[in-house]
Amino acid sequence: MNGSSFRGVMVYSENPSLLLELLAAGRGLADKLGAPLSAVLIGGEVGGERREEAIRHGADRVYVLENPRLADFNVETYKAALLRVVEAEPPEVLLIGGTKRGKELAPRVAAALETGCMTDCISLEVDEEGRLVGRRLTYGGSTVAEEVCLRKPQMATIPPRVYERPEPAERRGEVVALEVEVPEPRVRVVERKEKRRAGFRIEDAPVIVAGGRGIKKREDLKLLEELAEVLGARVGCTRPLAADYHWLEEWIGLSGHKVKPDLYIACGISGTIQHVAGIRDAKVIVAINSDEEAPIFNIADYGIVGDLYKVVPALTKALKEKLGK
Repeated sequence: MNGSSFRGVMVYSENPSLLLELLAAGRGLADKLGAPLSAVLIGGEVGGERREEAIRHGADRVYVLENPRLADFNVETYKAALLRVVEAEPPEVLLIGGTKRGKELAPRVAAALETGCMTDCISLEVDEEGRLVGRRLTYGGSTVAEEVCLRKPQMATIPPRVYERPEPAERRGEVVALEVEVPEPRVRVVERKEKRRAGFRIEDAPVIVAGGRGIKKREDLKLLEELAEVLGARVGCTRPLAADYHWLEEWIGLSGHKVKPDLYIACGISGTIQHVAGIRDAKVIVAINSDEEAPIFNIADYGIVGDLYKVVPALTKALKEKLGK
């Protein structure tokens, strides 16, 4: 690509909610660069509502690539589709959603474009030289590294819930449909089975009650479940309770789910840096731990030093009385 041909900020994610969050990140960068912001929609069929939604949330232009072979995500076919857009309208900055699929796609696109890609950025900005500067957690979440892109298109992936989705507004934008030759996929989906979840996803929970090694037996999770029921919360845990003891299926932390609830109640959680990396964006953190030296108290907004087996039932009872439940 000609170095002078790069212009604008382009965002893509197969996750519709994350795409809107990327538009929030992209809008700030585009305004700083004085350039347009575009969104890419890929699929077997892309409804008109998704196109209009992208425009209402900040996109100046929406590129639509439809093909029956794009009905199911396949990293090779989606790479071909995204490269079709990038090569037709080379962006100065390309942002890809840091989902499981996005993390498969981004490095392949970067390699094809002979550029680099900053992964899992928690913030992005443009410096005085017009370079994309990203910040990302390293060393288990204990350090923030600052990285700079040196080649264009400048690429980065952004995990969910880093940016708040912008408020929709009545605005005009352009929709551009592009033809794409999609290679025959080497893998074919023969069947899908939906994974059953209890209630809403833990990443979407406004309130989370989580347990750590302070929970002595699996049956004792009932204490957390009773508190969660009063608060309309989801129950979470640290990695050992899920990966080692198999008491729950999912855990919160650097290697698990990263959450951003309004309220996070940590029960018997020491607060290792790996776990803290998963809750660092929680608005309010309440820690209950019998060890007053536990690291979790260093990040908690409120701390209760005490036996969770006494504190949690008392808290549940008090909240039931207060809330009339």
